[in-house]
Amino acid sequence: MNKIIVLFLAIGLNYSCTQKSATTNNSAKQEWSPVGNKIKTKWASDVSPTNAWQQYPRPQLVRDEWKNLNGLWDYAITPKDKGAPAKFDGEILVPFCIESSLSGVGKPLLPKDELWYRTTFDVSAWKEKDILIHFGAVDFKSTLYINGKKAGVHEGGNDPFSYNISDFIDTRKQTQELKLLVWDPTDTGIQPRGKQILKPKGFWYTAVSGIWQTVWLEPVEKTHVEQIYMVSDIDKHQVTLITDLKNPKGNEEYLITVKFKDNLIVQDSFKAKKDIVIDILNPNFWSPEFPNLYDLKVKVVRNGRTIDEFSSYFAMRKISLGEDENGYTKLFLNNKELFHWGTLDQGWWPDGLLTPPTEEAMVYDMQVVKDLGFNTIRKHIKVEPALYYYNADKLGLLLWQDMPSGFLDIHHPEQHVEHDSKQDWNRPKESADQFKKEWKNIIDNLRFFPSIVVWVPFNEGWGQFQSKEITNWTMAYDTSRLTNGISGWADREVGNFYDAHQYPGPGMEPASQNKGRAVVVGEFGGLGHPVEEHIWDTSRDNWGYRTYLIKDEFLNQYTQTIYNLYPEKARGLAAAIYTQTTDVEAEVNGLMTYDRKVIKLPKAFAQVLHNNLYNNTIRANFIIEDAEINNNKKQLAQDDLGENWILNIEHNSAFKMEDFPNNLSIGKSAYSYQEFELKDTPENLALKFYGNGDVTVYINGSKIYSNYLKTKRHYDDINLSTHTKFLKTGKNILAIEIKNPTEDGAFDYGLYSY
Repeated sequence: MNKIIVLFLAIGLNYSCTQKSATTNNSAKQEWSPVGNKIKTKWASDVSPTNAWQQYPRPQLVRDEWKNLNGLWDYAITPKDKGAPAKFDGEILVPFCIESSLSGVGKPLLPKDELWYRTTFDVSAWKEKDILIHFGAVDFKSTLYINGKKAGVHEGGNDPFSYNISDFIDTRKQTQELKLLVWDPTDTGIQPRGKQILKPKGFWYTAVSGIWQTVWLEPVEKTHVEQIYMVSDIDKHQVTLITDLKNPKGNEEYLITVKFKDNLIVQDSFKAKKDIVIDILNPNFWSPEFPNLYDLKVKVVRNGRTIDEFSSYFAMRKISLGEDENGYTKLFLNNKELFHWGTLDQGWWPDGLLTPPTEEAMVYDMQVVKDLGFNTIRKHIKVEPALYYYNADKLGLLLWQDMPSGFLDIHHPEQHVEHDSKQDWNRPKESADQFKKEWKNIIDNLRFFPSIVVWVPFNEGWGQFQSKEITNWTMAYDTSRLTNGISGWADREVGNFYDAHQYPGPGMEPASQNKGRAVVVGEFGGLGHPVEEHIWDTSRDNWGYRTYLIKDEFLNQYTQTIYNLYPEKARGLAAAIYTQTTDVEAEVNGLMTYDRKVIKLPKAFAQVLHNNLYNNTIRANFIIEDAEINNNKKQLAQDDLGENWILNIEHNSAFKMEDFPNNLSIGKSAYSYQEFELKDTPENLALKFYGNGDVTVYINGSKIYSNYLKTKRHYDDINLSTHTKFLKTGKNILAIEIKNPTEDGAFDYGLYSY
């Protein structure tokens, strides 16, 4: 394999804003320390009440004046609906959720209780300005009180929100009081919640309640830009700035400056309107290899006076579907085919849970993914802080963004819907409306970031409802990205993708039968490798989809699993997502340990193995057809043939020509073979297999493969390219033995060259 050197360009945009007004009184509070005895990342020791997430939190629209409210707040847990507490229980470090170690509390919030926060702030330096308060995320329902008056209510644990609190500021006082009331039903409700559960087990993790992203203030004029995003058109060499200008009088204009690496590209004035089209001559495209970003500055001017001013950035990039030279539908970036090779990334942390301990820690994960040779991250049923997406833009990572649906029907058996059901769940209206509202808010707040190239509304049937309506709405609402409507299992023939999940796999849907949609493996792998002294909870069962205690065994199996992706590309595979970036609580199937202290894959080894996935490949040519291509007959015997059955196989009367797919019976061995002719010996060879048990494969009497396999929903592909030396021109025989099937099920196979 040729080792490809991937050039990588990080654009260092300057978003170090000054907090021009006085800090809150929390800066004087220092009685805090992490709690609990669980493993922690190395960054946990860097966290303190004075430095907790102090970065400017909104890189897409940066103003000079602002105030960070993160730090120590008062907190109290009270019975639900009993009102504000007479006194508080102690202090909590915002923005870490109350259940986390870094909050300094480490207590659960039960559905029968409420969580109260209290802090104070000073905005006396911002007289004559409107005051906005921003919450990055609060799970789930929050009610804001400023100086004892209700200022707003928000429901949604994953989307940022803001309030204009100018009318609640007491101008007679320097210090203003903030209280926030939070209620969170976690898995007793059916709101979007990701993977949170009150009693963690398996792939369900510790609950997250209350504030878990940055809280901050900023002063603005009555007329100001509330939101901005860009849509690039690389074919026309244009970018459209789409702005939401609040309280305009109609005579405003925008003074816009665009630079690329300090070179002036555009400097012009435009009448203030929602859509502004700007020509970008000789554009520098954004890609994983070259994450080129343009700097943008905007002044909002009325009658010669600047009433708003901010900086931003954008990229010139295009994501689309296209047809490759083999006739398969593939993913195209900037009008060129690009294989999306990524990790499933859940963004959980042993010390902060959903909140990374620091920005440095968050970026470390992304850099490791990039360094290991991936170009994609599937952000799995979680929304990150805006700074995450900004750093993905800078690093050059393609992002698939999931909706944190998180509702699995087994927790509500009265509403049970099988994952593979052809019928969507009849979701209660209140829950359905909350899902739609939150999904729209997530898109509105993230569509700015060019690294996001795919939206994923549903995962594996979890809470899946109105599939076609929501997928089609997503595609129409944001035409600048692709939509993977249903990732895994419960496909509804809608969206830009046909997405298979197969553990360990890989397995895929037949691309030749899904023309017009990209066929992808949205999840596979999940190979477990626990590392001693880096386990979250030694009292629980720590698991992977297959677990290997010895590192060399893990590396060998990982190599084989990725090697099996190569032939799937020849069958039209457009993308693959490996599970997962890190261990998470009881899951030990990460490429890093949960504390990020051990990377399980050697970097150079991973790069060489992964780089082959970006190479072009010829179209698969089937030598032996399987039932996905054409129902057919193969030789089959299901009596025990003994140890030497492979000898004189053609003269064994136990074999009969049978229809395939055939059936396996639990505990009963099965044997099959098929003759095939070759004019030339192929360079690469692969087996398609469906079945379960201890599988041994022979070519012309020589054993070439032996492993335990258990397929579900999709055929596994097994790369046999290192065994082509056993082939010959003329007649050949492929034979398969299955022993100890662990369940009744279908049995089938095919053989192809590529």
